[in-house]
Amino acid sequence: MAVKRTDRLNSLLKEVISEVIRQDVRNPHVTELVTVTRVQISKDLRHAKVYISVIGSEQAKIETIEALNSAAGFIAVHSSQKVVMRYFPELVFRLDDSVDKHMRIEQLINKINQERETRPHQEDDNTDD
Repeated sequence: MAVKRTDRLNSLLKEVISEVIRQDVRNPHVTELVTVTRVQISKDLRHAKVYISVIGSEQAKIETIEALNSAAGFIAVHSSQKVVMRYFPELVFRLDDSVDKHMRIEQLINKINQERETRPHQEDDNTDD
């Protein structure tokens, strides 16, 4: 039962925090290409890791994470106005590089497929004698 509750809370916090970042955060270091990919709240509901994906250079990713972590209190206050909780969790922002890993895997698969197409087709030499 508690797992379903935290899953629902994670999903709700993801939506609310994403909305607050888009609408209320006015930091020039936070790029517009930020997506909250998931939220992981602790069992005691006091802390939450917010995983974000940033499209841009490594420098833009670093600046965005630093800016969001420095604005974590601001984001928590604005989010707490939209979600009724006894204690709103302390937010920590982390870079979610799963999208980058996925893109890298796609590139490798495409490269393998291209190499296969350029190789001459080999007949099976394994014949049963």
